[in-house]
This record gives sequence, C-alpha cells and structure tokens, in this order.
Amino acid sequence: MGDEAFAFWLRVPGAGEIRPERLRAPGPDEVLVRTLYSGVSRASEALVFRGGVQAGQRDAMRAPFQDGHFPGPVKYGYLNVGVVEQGPPELLGRTVFCLFPHQSAYVVPASAVLVVPDGVPARRAVLAGTVETAVNALWDAAPLVGDSVAVVGAGMVGCAVARLLNRIPAVQATLVDTDPGKAAVAQALGVRFALPGAAPAAAAGADLAFHASGTSAGLQLALDLLAPEGSVVDLSWYGDAPVRLSLGGAFHSGRLAIRSSQVGAVAPARRRNRSTGQRLALALDLLRDPAFDALLTGTTPFHELPAVMPRLADGSLPALCHVISYGNG
Repeated sequence: MGDEAFAFWLRVPGAGEIRPERLRAPGPDEVLVRTLYSGVSRASEALVFRGGVQAGQRDAMRAPFQDGHFPGPVKYGYLNVGVVEQGPPELLGRTVFCLFPHQSAYVVPASAVLVVPDGVPARRAVLAGTVETAVNALWDAAPLVGDSVAVVGAGMVGCAVARLLNRIPAVQATLVDTDPGKAAVAQALGVRFALPGAAPAAAAGADLAFHASGTSAGLQLALDLLAPEGSVVDLSWYGDAPVRLSLGGAFHSGRLAIRSSQVGAVAPARRRNRSTGQRLALALDLLRDPAFDALLTGTTPFHELPAVMPRLADGSLPALCHVISYGNG
C-alpha cells in the first residue's frame, strides 16, 4: 500500500477541499486503518463549516483527532469506519470504528479503535458516535419506566435518543419536528410524531424532554411541554447563535429545570464505573438494531464531499446522517 492518504479540510468557513496526507508507518501499538465509510454529523459539522464555533469554546469543541484550528483551516469529523491493514494480529482485517475525520486512511493508537460487532453492518456503524451521545443523555436524564417523554428535534441525536427511549418499558416517547417528512423516520423508530403546532396535544405534560433542535424555539417548546417539576435535557450545540427564552410563564411556578448533556465526559451517574471506551462499545452493540438504518439518509463518494458539504450545511440537501463512501467496501 502507498504512504499517502487524502483528507477533507475546511479551508475557510464555507469552503472545503481534499488534501493529500502523508502517512507514517504505524508503531508497535498502533494501527493503520483503510476507511470504508465516514458519516457527516450534520448539525455539528454544519456549524463548523459555517465558522460558527465561538472563540471561547474552540478548545473544548475539538474533535479527538482534529487537525488544525477553528475556524480554519481545520480537519474535523468523528464518525469513521474502516478495516485495519496494519497493526496487532488480533486487529488485522477487522472492521473498526474510530472518532476520526473524513480521511481515506490513517494511523492511530490501537486503543483508539473499537471492533465493530458481528451483526452491525459497516455503514450503520458510522452512527456509533451519535448513539454514544444518546446513551450519555439517557444516563444524564435517567428516564423511568412509564414516563412520558418529548424529544424536540428529529436530527441524528434526537432520533437516536427516541429509539433508545422506545426500548424502555412503557415509556411514551414523542418525536417533535418542524419537518412533516420526519414522521416516516419516527414510524421506523417506533415512536409517535408531532409537528410543533400539534405537540401540546400529543406530548403535553411530559415528565422529561430532550432538546436537540439547535434553536431557541425548540428549547422553548421543550420547556412548554413539561409537567410541573419536569426537566429538559439540552443536547444542542448552538455555537455563536444567541438563545432567547421566555421564562415568565410556568418556568418558576412549575419548578422546571434545564440541564445540559454532552459526550465529552461520561455522565456523572455512570462515571464511577464506566469509561468512555465502555460507553462507545455499548453504543456499537446497540447498533445491532436495524431500526437505526432510518438515520442513514444518503451516500456520496468521498471525492464529492467538497461539493456536498455546503449543501448539507445550508439545508438544501436534507439529511440525518449523510454517509461518505471511500470505495473500499
């Protein structure tokens, strides 16, 4: 094999390009991975593509194997599935997931990859990072058997949360989104669907709400759907966009709460006995569920990514997880 790979870089906000990358030989505890698929995590990558990462959050929001700096040039991404071509014998030839950007091949520590379980197709496995975020959110929120739960925002993370909620006995989950086309996704995930205007009738009095729309209106709706003493778990990354809320209604009288959840650290409720590696391994195992295929909404060859990313960022190409194919499968 050659010693050169190709990677997608954001040159400046709004303009990406594919650049050659020189690969070094892997060391004794490293692997060389040839990429099969990567996934575009649309909300966060669109924000990065637009240059919307706040200056004060640029270090906190770095991806594990990011190269360069916000706002650019930067190599960003974290949903990558490939085959190990060099490395320890137990990993050779295995399909693995890694939190690596869009790149045709790469060298990382062997500890940075997880073997994709049998029964999980390589294409579906790109969702591991998204399902990991959903797992952490449920650990943060601790929904109970029989709860009524609203999930506002039917993007990748919101849909993953909804599917995991569906596996808790007697939980009534409603996925709320402004796009009526998301009703078909909700059906595939086994949960109810409502447009924002109909959400009060479908999901009012929720014990718990997850917010993943990335908008002030979505966060306000999540609050408005809560029963007294209910909580919103906010999964949105707003970047430099301001958030405006009206808290003069039931927020104080109903003792409502808003708390954040993010994937950078294991949720406090499980931090004592779960590592980030164990959390990611759990996410990969959960992807045996074929219902998650509903989140894979299109595929593009890697060489077309510079032309496709602007369309994903501005919404002219609708997508949940858009898959990038490297032609090695």
